[in-house]
Amino acid sequence: MGRLFGTDGVRGLANRDLTAELALDLAVAAAHVLGDIGAFEGHRPKAVVGRDPRASGEFLEAAVVAGLASAGVDVYRVGVVPTPGVAYLTEALGADLGVMLSASHNPMPDNGIKFFARGGVKLDDSIEDQIESRMREPWDRPTGGAVGRVVDAYDAIEQYKEHLLGTLAHRLDGLTIVVDCANGAASALAPEVYAAAGANVIAIHAQPDGLNINDKCGSTHMEDLVAAVLAHGADAGIAHDGDADRCLAVDSLGRHVDGDHILAILASAMDREGTLASATVVATVMANLGFKQAMTAAGIMVVETAVGDRYVLEAMRDGGYTLGGEQSGHVIMSEFATTGDGVLTGLHLLAEVAASGTSLAALADAVTKLPQVLVNVRGVDKARIHDCPPLQDAIARAEARLGDAGRVLLRPSGTEPVVRVMVEAATQEEAQAVTDELAAVVLTELALDD
Repeated sequence: MGRLFGTDGVRGLANRDLTAELALDLAVAAAHVLGDIGAFEGHRPKAVVGRDPRASGEFLEAAVVAGLASAGVDVYRVGVVPTPGVAYLTEALGADLGVMLSASHNPMPDNGIKFFARGGVKLDDSIEDQIESRMREPWDRPTGGAVGRVVDAYDAIEQYKEHLLGTLAHRLDGLTIVVDCANGAASALAPEVYAAAGANVIAIHAQPDGLNINDKCGSTHMEDLVAAVLAHGADAGIAHDGDADRCLAVDSLGRHVDGDHILAILASAMDREGTLASATVVATVMANLGFKQAMTAAGIMVVETAVGDRYVLEAMRDGGYTLGGEQSGHVIMSEFATTGDGVLTGLHLLAEVAASGTSLAALADAVTKLPQVLVNVRGVDKARIHDCPPLQDAIARAEARLGDAGRVLLRPSGTEPVVRVMVEAATQEEAQAVTDELAAVVLTELALDD
């Protein structure tokens, strides 16, 4: 059996992989581990529990709340709220633990459980391993007044809204925007916050019914957002995912503005304001070469990490950096948040549009994206990717061919026998040709035996 925790909590098909029993056991084990390592420091422990609108979140929330309360933890149940909202409220309410029930951008049948420690920070791998190892262990159950109490604290979301608005130095007056809420956790909050900041807001996919989250909408399906921006003549469109920790955008011309563009816009603005620590932005190896070239031209250093927002966070903490993110729209502004926050990102992106008097289209044009091709080569021995001379020779030839006008990245999948081949080049045709050549070498040299 593999590790229960993945790179972003525990996730799986709700009521099949992720059951009520598993959710309860995880909650109990988390309470025991955090208590034993001194996280509760002799006081009565508190936890914040939130969820996205998925139907399965209703019974999984009940299971988590029951597990925590049975272990003597008082629970603030905050209801439907974005993942970064739970992280913020864990700190704001003085809680020792935060739990979010969401599978982010995954389809509705999936769900997940993500834990936050005191201060709203993600748990270390070592603590997750301890939680997993202590599930279903015998324990002395509290009784009487020692059991946890449950409080419905649905109005706590107002604190989160006030926090978001309080981070802005410039209002959004004069902007007309379309917001695609993915029928997710920010369906009520996001339109309210953008409107309170001064924007004229048109909300789409903002009527969650428990079944329609991420269904052909949000940051993974932006066709409706593009159409709405063009139909309304809006200045911009903002797309969130199911738990609103992502933000992607659309400019007034209907062009996609991805995480690379957003990072570049925010980094340049923060650098001018003197809030970009060490004039450095953190991005993953998947960031487009055009992004890196734009940052170099602006005098901003780029620190690269492995793919995954947790690695971005680690690099930001280690270096004391204030901005980082991924192409997918996970953007972390550490001055205001402990994790990626889609609504926070959208607010600051739009504030730069309003403050600069420059269109989002013009701001995004500062990054000229190189054509990129990504191919997944399946059925191969991914462990040999760095120990195969013919493949390394092929990579060297490709890099020499592309020179400074492109790049090659091969990386193994973390979950399946797949090698991902990514090539950027000056033209789409050249990127495709080099990708095809490398993929053929991978398939030939690393093929698994039947």
